[in-house]
Amino acid sequence: MATAPLTERQRRVLALLVRGYIEHGEPVSSLWLAEQSGIGVSSATVRHILAALEESGYVHQPHTSAGRVPTDLGYRCYVDQLLQGRRPARLTPGVEARLRRAGTLDGVLDDVSHEVSRASHHVGFALVPASDVTVLRSVDFVALDARRVLVVLVASGQQVWHKVVTLDEAVAPTDLAQAANYLNREFAGHRLADIRAAVVSQMHADRALYDRLAARALQLASATLGDVAPEAQLVVHGASSLVEDASGEAGIPLGTLRTVLGMIEEKHRLVRLLTEYIEGPGLTVVIGAEHTVPDLRDFSLVAATSVSGGQVATIGVLGPRRMRYSRAITAVETASQAIGRVLDDPRH
Repeated sequence: MATAPLTERQRRVLALLVRGYIEHGEPVSSLWLAEQSGIGVSSATVRHILAALEESGYVHQPHTSAGRVPTDLGYRCYVDQLLQGRRPARLTPGVEARLRRAGTLDGVLDDVSHEVSRASHHVGFALVPASDVTVLRSVDFVALDARRVLVVLVASGQQVWHKVVTLDEAVAPTDLAQAANYLNREFAGHRLADIRAAVVSQMHADRALYDRLAARALQLASATLGDVAPEAQLVVHGASSLVEDASGEAGIPLGTLRTVLGMIEEKHRLVRLLTEYIEGPGLTVVIGAEHTVPDLRDFSLVAATSVSGGQVATIGVLGPRRMRYSRAITAVETASQAIGRVLDDPRH
C-alpha cells in the first residue's frame, strides 16, 4: 500500500531524526527532536508526528521506552530530500592530479577506491566493467632479439597488454617500427573487436595485395589480439571498516559480515552484483532492503557512474545503513568526475 505524502513538518522532523541517529547511533527521543528542530513545537507535538511517521513505516521504536530509529523507508525519504535541489559536487583538482600520476588503469582504480574509502570511512570500490567498445590507442613492437618481439598494445581507459611473439625469421628494428606505424595509421581509434575482425579478414585476402611490411604487421597484430579480452576490473579498499561497523551500533550480524567479506574477496560475485545496479551514468543509492541480495540488506551502497569516450567507470562506497550519506555522495561524485576526465583523456 502506498504511503501518504509527508507534510513539510513531518519531513523536517524525519530528516532531523535520521541525522541524529546517524550522528549518535542511539534511538532519538521526542524531547531531543523538540529542542533541536527549530520549528517551535512541543515534545507532545513531536510525539504525535513520530506516531504518524511510525504508522506510515518511516521510523520504528526498538523498545517501548526508547526513542525512534529510521527504517529503510525513512532513510530513503531522507536521501531523496538530500538530493532534491542539491548542487552537484565540485571537482577537486588535487584528486584528478593524483589519478593522472597513477599511470595505468590498475593504478587509477587503486588510487580512487582508496580515496573514496578514506573520505567516507567505509568500503570504497572502483569498477570498470568489461567493454566491447574499448578502442586502440597505440601499438608498439620492441625487438628482444633477432626473432622475438615484445608487442605492447595500449587501449582506451589506460588498459595495457604485453605479449612476446616469436617470428619465423629475423626482423630488423626499423621494420618493426614501420609495421607499428602502419597498424597505428590503419587502426588507432577503432574498436578492438572491429580491428580483430579486420585483421583476420585481411590476412585471408589475396596476399599479393599487401606488401611484406603490411603482412608482418598483420601477423604480429593477429598473434596479440587473440589474447586481448577486456575484463571487468574491480579494486576495493577499506574492508576493515566493516569489522568496526559490526562491533558498533550498526548491528551488522557476524554471519552477514562473513558473507560480505567473502563477496569482496571473490570479486566476480561483487562485479556481477554491481553491474546489475549500473543502468547508466549518474548517481545510484541502494538502501537496505532495496538490495537484490539478502546478505546486503544491512548495508547501503552509494555509487556514481561516468561514461567517457565509451569507457564506463563506477566509483562507490558500501557501508551500514547508518552512514553519513551526504559525505558519501560527495566523495563518490567528486571521484567519479575525476576518473571520467582521466579516462577520457586521449593521451591515455
